[in-house]
Amino acid sequence: MHFTKMQGLGNDYLYVYGEVPENIAALSQKLSDRHFGAGADGMIYISPSGIADFKMRIFNADGSEAMMCGNGIRCVGKYVYDKGYTDKKNLKIDTLSGVKLLRLQVSGGKVKNVSVSMGKTETHPEQTLTINGKSITYIPVSVGNPHAVIFVENVEAVPLESLGPIIEHHPDFPGGVNVEFVEVRSETELRMRVWERGSGVTMACGTGSCASAAAAVQKKYCRPGKPLSVELDGGTLEITVESDGFVTMTGPAEFVYEGETI
Repeated sequence: MHFTKMQGLGNDYLYVYGEVPENIAALSQKLSDRHFGAGADGMIYISPSGIADFKMRIFNADGSEAMMCGNGIRCVGKYVYDKGYTDKKNLKIDTLSGVKLLRLQVSGGKVKNVSVSMGKTETHPEQTLTINGKSITYIPVSVGNPHAVIFVENVEAVPLESLGPIIEHHPDFPGGVNVEFVEVRSETELRMRVWERGSGVTMACGTGSCASAAAAVQKKYCRPGKPLSVELDGGTLEITVESDGFVTMTGPAEFVYEGETI
C-alpha cells in the first residue's frame, strides 16, 4: 500500500487515494504508532464522490472514525491538486459533517495555503463539569464534531496530557469530545492547545481552532467578521467567524514524505 504523509501545522496524517479497507481500524492503529509504525495522528482516505469533487474519511490513531478534520482537509486539497487529480482551485469535499468548500492558493504550480468554508458553528451556553472535586466551565461548540472550549489565564500551565483524557471520556460526553484550552491574548489573538478525541495531544486542530474562535466571539472576547490569529503548538491559523456563525479557516498544507507498507 502506498501512502503519503502530510501535515498541517504539525497535525500529521497518512493519506491514501482509494477505497477504505475492511481492516482500517487496526491498520490506522498500526501505522499511526510513532515507534512501531510510520507515525501520525491517523489516516485519511481520499476517493471520488457522487455529490462533491472528492470524499474524505478520517481515522484517528486509535482506529476510531472522525467526522471532520480542518488541518486534514487542507492537505486533501493540496494532495488532489499537486498530484494531478484535479486542476480546480475551488473544490467541494464530502465529509461526514457535510460538504466543505475549499479555495486553493497556488504558487509555482503548487498549493501553498488553503481556505476552507467550515460551515456554521453551533455554540451553546456555558456548562460546568466537576473533576476531582473542582469545577471546570466550558462552552460546548459543534463544528460538525463536538468540542469543549475552556478559557484559561495561562494555557502553558494546563496539564493537558492528564486533564484532556479525563474530560474526553467524562460521562457528560458519551461519544467523547475534543477539548480546547484557550488563552485570550488580544481581541485578534488566541493561544490554544488541544486534546483531540481519539488522538490525544496534537500540534494543531483546525476544527478546534474554529470552535475556540466561535466561543471567543460568543464571550465577546473577539469580534465577528474580523480575522483572528489562533496560535497552536505547530503554528498559526487564521479564523474568521461571521455574525451568523459561519466560519472560514486559512492555513498551510505540506507534504512530508511518500511511503509504502506491506
